[in-house]
Amino acid sequence: MADFNRGNRPLSPHLQVYRPQITSVTSIFTRITGNALIVAAILIVWWFLAAAKGPEAFARADWVLTSWIGDLVMTLSVWALWYHTLAGIRHVIWDAGRGLELKTAERLGLAVIGGSALLTLLTIIVV
Repeated sequence: MADFNRGNRPLSPHLQVYRPQITSVTSIFTRITGNALIVAAILIVWWFLAAAKGPEAFARADWVLTSWIGDLVMTLSVWALWYHTLAGIRHVIWDAGRGLELKTAERLGLAVIGGSALLTLLTIIVV
């Protein structure tokens, strides 16, 4: 049977001694951006379905997506798309057995963060 009397037992020691690293943080953000992109895709599909349904449904969906909150969501979606893409490229590099040294892995993580911010700004300016 499982020991349900945990009483004075400490939490896992990693909670006290672990310091987040750039590689772990970027990995977590890759998962978050992947899920956020699903939400953005659902919003875009809703917009297309509303356009097919009629003018009233489209006006409602268009109002949501072109409001300030919609603009914020779509801008963050552009960042999430660039971030997720660059993190995927980094992962392909790692799968090839390259860039696994600690210094290089940290630099690649910073490149993903900086590159996604730069590409997002360029996308917003161009579009």
